[in-house]
Amino acid sequence: MKKTALTAAVALAAVSAMSLAGVAPAQAAASKRACVILPDADSGTRWESGDRPALNAILTKAGFQVDIQNALKDTNKYATIADAQLAKGCGVMLLVDYNGAGIAVAQKAKAQGIPVIAYDRPIQGATYYVSFNNTVVGQLQGETVINGLKAEHKNPKTASIVFSSGDPTDGNAAMFANGAKAAFKKAGVTKFAFTMKGTWDGPTAGTEFEQAFTALKGKVDAVLAPNDNNASAIIQILDKNNQRAVISGQDASIAGLQNVLLGKQTATVYKPFKVEAKAAANLAISLLKGQKVKTSLKAPDGTPFIALKPTLITQKNVELVVKNGDAKAADLCTANVKAACKKFGIK
Repeated sequence: MKKTALTAAVALAAVSAMSLAGVAPAQAAASKRACVILPDADSGTRWESGDRPALNAILTKAGFQVDIQNALKDTNKYATIADAQLAKGCGVMLLVDYNGAGIAVAQKAKAQGIPVIAYDRPIQGATYYVSFNNTVVGQLQGETVINGLKAEHKNPKTASIVFSSGDPTDGNAAMFANGAKAAFKKAGVTKFAFTMKGTWDGPTAGTEFEQAFTALKGKVDAVLAPNDNNASAIIQILDKNNQRAVISGQDASIAGLQNVLLGKQTATVYKPFKVEAKAAANLAISLLKGQKVKTSLKAPDGTPFIALKPTLITQKNVELVVKNGDAKAADLCTANVKAACKKFGIK
């Protein structure tokens, strides 16, 4: 505590000295600004409806100015937004990467002495990385498949498992996949019946799985689906062929939770964005105050990593997502899902 107080006192003295020299006002204003870039505004993503208001509320309450912009899935727009923000001045930059666009922005910011927080997705060269522990997410997905097969009295080593992963341009995807593969290796699974191309896109995953289904002549015991979007598309094809399989997922989306309740998806991994937004905003506040933050973990590229704990959601604890306010019972318990909601106490 004494060290923090001393640091704050030195910082205050430095600002006062610069003020006397007539250069502090602009720098002081910049140091009070948190610059944020989001990757897209798609209706199915969390960024605009969730992260923007959550980050804005915490940072403004702490007395800082917030400039949140959206790159709208455009790397050129991403760069343009960053240049404009840096020209106005930033005390910290919080970036959600989009197709690697965050790397150049991080370099520019750090060249100006501005700390960069890679939010949710890793960015090479960032000062800090805040996300859920992605390796653990993958492990939970792999264990979902292993345990699901065992529950059906099937040997994971000989079962027909289709493996898929997220979009390879997303830095998290490799961590998810590596975590899942580690779980499979631990269970003695050394090969998969079919490996799909990595994607986050549902329709693309559906096309890929249809090819897998055909190649395997309909013999599919389990699918390592990297997220609920993939899982939903895969389930549609299984439904069309009157089949079920053990299926993992991620995001605890409404569709994913419904599939879990209906028994079509074995589980999903829950990563509450409010927890992530709070962790990132609190880190930004510390950096805006000139404080150093220590972390116990590092990302694969060596970036200090604030890793949050994910939660596996099965039929038995879907209610947790509702209680936390990250899903509404009215949205979940529609038509054919009502009976399952009643069975598992969701209201």
